[in-house]
Amino acid sequence: MLDPEKLRPHYRAFLGSSERVLLTGHSHQAWPDVAREGVLEAFDDAARLVDDKWGPAFERAAALRSYVAEQLVGATPAEIALGQNTHELVTRFLSALDLKARPRLVTTSGEFHSMHRQLTRLAEAGVEVVRVPAAPLDSLSARISGALDERTAAVLVSSVLFETSSRVPGLKELGAQAKALDCEVLVDAYHGFGVMPLSLAELGGAHAFITAGGYKYAQWGEGCCFLRVPSACELRPVYTGWFSDFANLDKGRDGSRVGYGETPADRFAGSTYDPVSHYRAARVIRFFAEHGLDVAALRELSLHQTGLLMSGLRAAGFGEQLLTPEAPAARGGFVALRTPHAAAATRALRERGIYVDSRGDVLRFGPAPYLRDHELERGIAEYVSCAGQLG
Repeated sequence: MLDPEKLRPHYRAFLGSSERVLLTGHSHQAWPDVAREGVLEAFDDAARLVDDKWGPAFERAAALRSYVAEQLVGATPAEIALGQNTHELVTRFLSALDLKARPRLVTTSGEFHSMHRQLTRLAEAGVEVVRVPAAPLDSLSARISGALDERTAAVLVSSVLFETSSRVPGLKELGAQAKALDCEVLVDAYHGFGVMPLSLAELGGAHAFITAGGYKYAQWGEGCCFLRVPSACELRPVYTGWFSDFANLDKGRDGSRVGYGETPADRFAGSTYDPVSHYRAARVIRFFAEHGLDVAALRELSLHQTGLLMSGLRAAGFGEQLLTPEAPAARGGFVALRTPHAAAATRALRERGIYVDSRGDVLRFGPAPYLRDHELERGIAEYVSCAGQLG
């Protein structure tokens, strides 16, 4: 198993000499020190090349596409569209749907805020949005399948729920049902990317759109998100940027129908972006390769760490409040606990040097590869102390 002690010297900028415990691995992991090299490299290339910097910048973007395709078994680099955030990519996907012919979207009550908000706004504008309750989890995919019909343009669902760290079972079967109805499938895999094995087969099939990014477990930071686009996709996003037909810019404009590039990903490309994020991410990808931080090793350590957190919380009397599944195969990369004092506990723990976060009445503990067991145990002990004081 990976040894956090050996990794810690490579995270001095974030970890330093302080005694804070960054249990925010599900939200913002520490960056390895080499990420700074990527940022400086981007500056140096811009200073040296000015507008010609886009050559090396596109090389970093290509490195990201290749890495994502490796992590998402069954995907190819040509299917990976990049974006600054998943909201940009999901909105581009929504803009490509024929909501006049099929004015219905199906999702769940457990989706992340950006998707929830965007779909709520579409509902206000007249689109029929059906939200299937996220609980009970075991029947979620079957209940989503039952909500699909010939009027449904797309189904949008997470692979791991952001509140509970629960893996959503049955996405393969859901994908097959959606395909039979000619319904598009978009899976938010953000809470799986970089912390557990992912494959198209398990996430809905070859026709599924998959979105995620590197802000969380991959340690890439901001501005590095992606959308996997099926190879047979012929959708034409209304929300489209000039990079979507970048290769044909020299042909001029003749007022004809808007065209798209040659690859599936070209259809969902955006416009000018800040390439610094891709330099940073590409350097972190190299660091992961150099230190054996492949997904199998990361998953093994993550299961050990989340298991330690859960057993410690159960031993302290909080077993009934745990929302994260006990079975290793059913849980994601963090541990969630329901408490009416979630926000207050987050503030109190921060004062004690323990960094966690909360979503409503859910407190989330997120381990990371550079955290040692005794730090996780300290986080539990400090929470038990806080909980006693909060009542």
